[in-house]
Parts: sequence; C-alpha cells; structure tokens
Amino acid sequence: MSSGPLLDTNSPLSAAQAERLNQALAGLDARQLTWLSGYLSGLGAAGTLSAPVQAPASGTDTAFPLVILYGSQTGNAEGVAELALERAKARGFEARLADMAEFGKKDFKAPANYLIVVSTQGEGDPPDTAEGFFELINGRKAPDLKGSRFSVLGLGDSSYEYFCQMGKLTDARFAELGAERILDRVDCDVDYDEPAERWIEATLDAYQALKGESQAPQPAAGFAMPTAAAAPSAYSRKNPFEAEVLESIQLNGRGSLKETHHIELSLEGSGLSYQPGDALGIVPQNDPSYVDEMLDTLAMDAEHDLGEGRLLRDALLKELEVTTLTRPFVKHWAELSEASELKRLLAEDAKDELRDWLYGRQLIDIVRDYPVTGIDAPTFVSALRKLPPRLYSIASSLDANPDEVHLTVGIVRYEAYGRARGGVTSTWLSDRVQPGDTVPIYIDHNKNFKLPESGDTPIIMVGPGTGIAPFRSFMQQREEDGAKGDNWLFFGDQHFESDFLYQAEWLNMRAKGLLTRLDVAFSRDQAEKIYVQDRMREKGRELYEWLENGAHFYVCGDGERMAVDVHNTLIEIAKTHGGRDEESATAWLRELQQAKRYQRDVY
Repeated sequence: MSSGPLLDTNSPLSAAQAERLNQALAGLDARQLTWLSGYLSGLGAAGTLSAPVQAPASGTDTAFPLVILYGSQTGNAEGVAELALERAKARGFEARLADMAEFGKKDFKAPANYLIVVSTQGEGDPPDTAEGFFELINGRKAPDLKGSRFSVLGLGDSSYEYFCQMGKLTDARFAELGAERILDRVDCDVDYDEPAERWIEATLDAYQALKGESQAPQPAAGFAMPTAAAAPSAYSRKNPFEAEVLESIQLNGRGSLKETHHIELSLEGSGLSYQPGDALGIVPQNDPSYVDEMLDTLAMDAEHDLGEGRLLRDALLKELEVTTLTRPFVKHWAELSEASELKRLLAEDAKDELRDWLYGRQLIDIVRDYPVTGIDAPTFVSALRKLPPRLYSIASSLDANPDEVHLTVGIVRYEAYGRARGGVTSTWLSDRVQPGDTVPIYIDHNKNFKLPESGDTPIIMVGPGTGIAPFRSFMQQREEDGAKGDNWLFFGDQHFESDFLYQAEWLNMRAKGLLTRLDVAFSRDQAEKIYVQDRMREKGRELYEWLENGAHFYVCGDGERMAVDVHNTLIEIAKTHGGRDEESATAWLRELQQAKRYQRDVY
C-alpha cells in the first residue's frame, strides 16, 4: 500500500479528520477496505452514519466461514473432519461440518472456504453416499466455484492401484470449477493420523493468514483423533485393548475348500461398546518365520538397535508392514537396487503390467529377487509403512452377548511363485493365537451400515461367505429389541454340506419366525454356478415390492465382484419389475443410497 495520503485535498474532511482517517486506512488490506466501503454505504443508506462500528466478537469472523466437507465410507474421513472442526473452532473460525451425501448445488451458491476430506474405496471409487456429489461436480450442472478456496486431504491405501483417487479427482475438479487452491493436496496411507493432523494445522494456518492473523492458538496437548461415534472408553486404534480369546471354532465342514473361524473375544473391563454394523479393528503381528527369512535374506542382525531400545526383529514383527507390496515400496526399491526391470514396470505406460506383476507377490519376493548390497537396517525400515490394523465386521450383538464381541474370519492361504502365502491377521488368529491369549483390539464405528431406527421396518440382507457376519449381529439385536419388521436373508457359498455358515442358527431363526425369508445359493452343488444375485433375480418381483414398501437393503462382502453384481442386479430388477429405463433405475437406486436405505459394507 502507498505511503502517501489516501485522501486528497478536495475531500470534505478537515485536515485533522483526513489525517486520522489516512492513519486508520493505512493498516487495512484490500478485503477489509472492500468490507468497510460496503459498511459505510449501508449506514449512509439507513441514515445512521454516525453509528459506531461494532467490532466482531472476540475469536470470531463471520465474514470468513469454513465448510469442512467430507466423504466417508466407514467413518475415518468423518473422524478427521470432526477433528478439523474442533481445531477450527478453537482458533476462532466460524465453521460447520458437511457430508457430501447431503451437499447439493444450492449449498455451493455462495463462495466458501473449504477443508475437504474424502476417502477412496476399492479400485478408485467414491464412498457410496458420495456418488451423487461426484456426479454433480463432474456433470453438466456443476457449480461455479469462483471466489471459493479449498484444500484437500485424501485417505486411501497404497496397496491399491488407484491410491487416493477420489482426493486427486476432487482437488483437480475444484480447481477446474474456479476455486483457489490454498494448500497442496495431501494423500494419506492407512496410517493417516499424523499426516492428517499436520494437514489440518497447515490448512488452518493458511486460512488464518488470509484473515490477516499471523498468530493462532495451538490445540491442547494430547488432542486425540476422534472416531465417527467414539465410545466412552480410553481404548482406541492408538491405544488398543488386550482382549482375551474365549473361543476359536472352525465353521466349515469336512471336505470344504475354505477355512472360516468363529472367534469370540472378551470385552470385560474395557468399557468398549459397539452397535450392529460396527467393525472390530485388530492390531496383528507378522509371522515370525517370515520375519526371520526376511532378516536372513537381507543379512541383518535381528538385535540391531533402532534407537531407544527398539530392536529390529521386534519392529518387523509388531510395528511394520513386511508382506503387502505397494507401488511406493517398489519405487523405493527400484532406486536402491537400480534394477532396470523395476524401473520399467514403474513407467506410466506399464500400469497394467505392474498391477499383474504385484498380484500374489509379497515384499520378500522383491527383496530376494532384486538384492541391494550393503543395505543397512535404518534405510530398510524407513521404506516400510506401519503395520495397519485389519477390520472385521462384528458378528454379534452386545445386548445378546454382554462383554463379548464375535467375529467371522476367513483364513487366507494360497500358493504363489513357489511359496506358501497367508493373510497376516487371519493366519495369526488361526495358527498362533489360542484361547486364553490376548489380541489388541478397538471398535471402528460405522455410521453408514446401521439397522433402521424403527424395528417395524423390513430389511433385506445379502451376505455371501464371511459377509454373513454383520447380519448375525442384526438378527441378534432385532430379537433382543422385539423388532416386528420382516427380515429376508440371501446367503451364498460353495457347498451346502460344508459351507453353510451358522446353518443351525439361521434355521432356528426361520423356525421362530424371526427370519421371514431365507434364500441360499451354493455355487458348486450343481453343474451351473448359482450366486446370490441369481437368487435375487429369481425373487425380483417380491424384492422390488419390499423396497417400494420401505425396506432397507444391505450388502456385505467382496466389493470387487459380488457387490458390483448385486448392484447391477438391483438396477435390472427395477427395470424389469418397476417399468423403469436405465436412467430412472439408476436414479432410483441412488435415492435409496442417499436415504441410507441401501447400505454396503464391502472389502
């Protein structure tokens, strides 16, 4: 701003008045001058020009509202957004939380300042409830965002090809629509707590600077990342509860190609609580024989001290991901090994080939096949991400099973590239954890997979394989509540004789009238494979009538194939039995999602 006078000698003010006004205006930025111009104009029009200017209440700025916008599937993005809201309010911002599921074009009418947190599901998909939001911003009716500002945090898993894809798309699209990016996008892997908190503080710092404030109050020490619906307990993902294993029972019968365990854990003394639809987080340990093979391959000392008494073998067993092979690790190892083959696979035009190459391989394979001479322990450890917890749909009702939580765990075992492989958590639970041992757990609350508020509302459940878990919880809870609504289950697996999980329980529920309808599909009991979507198609008319009469529809299980097939079958049913065309059927299903009458828990 110029150091010369802001008012010339032709103004109607006296020299003293002009001097005082020049001194006052010299400290204002362009935004404040614009506001003052409008303020004085308004006072003049109202005939109250002599009224004193009222300073805004301490710590608030109603001219600079923040919208903390989130798209969340299981609650992680919502938890980060809730933390951002707390931090923003602590700094004196006027801020509000907004779910993409409920954010329409009218909400974009006025320019705003956004903090955006969005998760990515499966192969680059948005959260189910946010699909309509992404259709809006990418469609013909996309809003004009000129005058708005934004910053994006993406949550994802780097073991997937389209890591944080929805964060990347949101960031690019908001800029294309005219909004100003105030901070570069941040992409978070499965261990997101610390980078998410840093992004929140950096974004609020940037908005604070735009307000003309260089100093901002710091959050209280020890401020913890909230969950979407935190339980009144001190135990969390960062501080898990050591739960005693009460039972571990194999559910599959003789001759089955599958291995599924029913596991019961004690919550006694934890203060942990959950609702049907929530998940249990388990903090696993890696296979000791696998870790020892890794150390031998790298020629590293298991007792190497990483600092503060933290030994290498212990860190590889309990802290670090040493099985799942991700693109970031391949990139890191390509630089260390200077392997031309790895560098070729990382090229932009080799994405499909890299995806195929990664399938079935583990970290030990790349370490063995592309050796790095003389690598030290700190360098190797720095390339590893933290061992992420694994989430399992809860298979019990707390009201029906006080102080207990039940799981339905499919044990992952396979052969690939000349060696036996296994799922980190599932094989740990089945092979090395015994009743009487303890495992670290926490509750992962999921607002987007819940029973209807009214027990009179009918529900339809589709849960093949281990996808049956939450529906066991649903039925136990409905029985405890004395709910009167009808309940329809579609279950599928390979063989009736060996793979009908919880068969006696389901048949007992049907005999009592709790389970109104039961349709099963055992794919390998006949020459032509039959799946749950085939049973849905056979019962299409009744299924459509249930939905038209207010039923809620739930899907749990494989998100890559089964859930996609079920989704497409629902559209087909709406066309066949509802007389809808493709566009109308798709819109009908989208409306069910937005009303939370179509919910999915897929993996």
